[in-house]
Amino acid sequence: MCGIVGAVAQRNIVPVLVEGLRRLEYRGYDSCGVAVHADGELKRARSVARVAELEAQVRDLTAFTGIAHTRWATHGAPTTDNAHPHFSGRNGAPRIALVHNGIIENHDALRTRLRAQGYRFESQTDTEVIAHLIDSLYEGDLFEAVQKAVRELHGAYAIAVFAREEPHRVVGARAGSPLVVGIGQGENFLASDALALAGTTDQIMYLEEGDVVDLQLGRVWVVDGQGRPVSREVKTVHAGLGSVELGPYRHFMQKEIFEQPRAIADTLDPVAGIDPFIFGEAAEAVLPRIDGVLILACGTSYYAGCVARYWIEAIARVPVTVEIASEYRYRASVPNPNALVVVVSQSGETADTLAALKHAKNQGMHATLAVCNVATSAMVRETAMQFITRAGAEIGVASTKAFTTQLVALYLLAKSIAKAKGLLTPEREHAAVKALRHLPAAVQSVLALEPSIIAWSETFARKENALFLGRGMHYPIAMEGALKLKEISYIHAEAYPAGELKHGPLALVTEAMPVVTVAPNDALLEKLKSNMQEVRARGGQLYVFADADTRIESSEGVHVIRLPEHYGDLSPLLHVVPLQLLAYHTAVARGTDVDKPRNLAKSVTVE
Repeated sequence: MCGIVGAVAQRNIVPVLVEGLRRLEYRGYDSCGVAVHADGELKRARSVARVAELEAQVRDLTAFTGIAHTRWATHGAPTTDNAHPHFSGRNGAPRIALVHNGIIENHDALRTRLRAQGYRFESQTDTEVIAHLIDSLYEGDLFEAVQKAVRELHGAYAIAVFAREEPHRVVGARAGSPLVVGIGQGENFLASDALALAGTTDQIMYLEEGDVVDLQLGRVWVVDGQGRPVSREVKTVHAGLGSVELGPYRHFMQKEIFEQPRAIADTLDPVAGIDPFIFGEAAEAVLPRIDGVLILACGTSYYAGCVARYWIEAIARVPVTVEIASEYRYRASVPNPNALVVVVSQSGETADTLAALKHAKNQGMHATLAVCNVATSAMVRETAMQFITRAGAEIGVASTKAFTTQLVALYLLAKSIAKAKGLLTPEREHAAVKALRHLPAAVQSVLALEPSIIAWSETFARKENALFLGRGMHYPIAMEGALKLKEISYIHAEAYPAGELKHGPLALVTEAMPVVTVAPNDALLEKLKSNMQEVRARGGQLYVFADADTRIESSEGVHVIRLPEHYGDLSPLLHVVPLQLLAYHTAVARGTDVDKPRNLAKSVTVE
């Protein structure tokens, strides 16, 4: 989602702000801007192009205090007037500059009140309302004005603001949207993501819900939502400068697909064996007594949860419900206080999943577990148990290595629940650990199929629709393959359980409709072959990712790429990789912006 960078220093901070925005480009954005305190006044530059164009605008600007922003449009189209930062000031020159992530739900009521006070609005954004509100409350102390203003805001926000009259001060606040403080020597920083400050400082303070922070040259002062002074821990965070360098790859998505063997190995590195303890100290007491699992997630993480349902029910014999987080919180569900609530997120800041977690806890479900790629995220801090995947920073909007490491974590969870309930024999535990250890090498062998997949992509690039089929625990993998294709190539794609073909989707099948089929050598293979025959009988073109021993041969209308080996329960991790590559190379062939697909953002921190 949107990105924030702010700084107070005794050096020129314009390059710091621009570099911070560049590091946040992976989140997706459609406009960007910088505002600084220079020569006793507020100056800004805004652009609806890329950060590189903004950098050209501010190249000759020097300032010691400033804020910057990348915006993904919510209120108002992506125009220069709607781009952040926003200014406010009724009498002549502006005196307040502000950037904002999130959505203010009561902006209409506040706008009406502020107009009556004489404020003129130059944008359609809810953000400009906050700037004018702070200005209306400002009486010489910005920290005090911001504290008063946020008490009137309903919704989600992270803000950074400075005032003309206070040249070495930036104030930030957060509620429902992440914001971190970077601590330096005689200088301090704000950002929506620690990655924005990589190379500037590794001393990071994570603000809590409702915090307001006052940044000056030599001090950082934090108060909580009730205005009480609080101390927040400063952590050394190595944000990983290498993760934002492409190296020999054409796009970050391609790089991250090929990083999956390492990401899986790193995720497994601290895991000595199957043990509830790997999910936190509380897990040893919690896992034996649960009688259900509720998985809450969005997007790709939701599909990881769908695979986990098959694993947990088959291996641990515990019933599982998988819910789309944005739906779960708004329906009348029946709580089960004995269920384990598992939230799955790459960033740990996904607004809908955080809200669903809060909803579950409010209903008395307190056995909570986060599967997350960011150890310092809000989701990790708000759950009783945690498993941190070690995928590293994922820059491409379309998730790849975060997904496969989530699957590793959820497979470990299935085995750990089984062990806690006495259902995992030593022989099965040994076999599972052995299979997991071999997994990076198995994924590497699948990556070697890239040349054959490139050949397929040239055909897919000329299509506008595609159908994906899978059965059992590979049906969610088919859904993930369809999602990848649609979000980066803009080809309409959807997935079905192969057995559902005859119940409607078969009407779509013609020679012009490619049908991608996930075909592992499992108990449902013969059923799947029958479904494939239904497609061929209607002239459909099959593109089959098959295990080596499935005896599915290439023929007219049947195109087959063979995976090197069948991998049993862990087969979904292997079969998703060629689907990622197919989507990636199809998008490249169509000339789309692979790492920053239109209308999408990496970390969705608004509802």
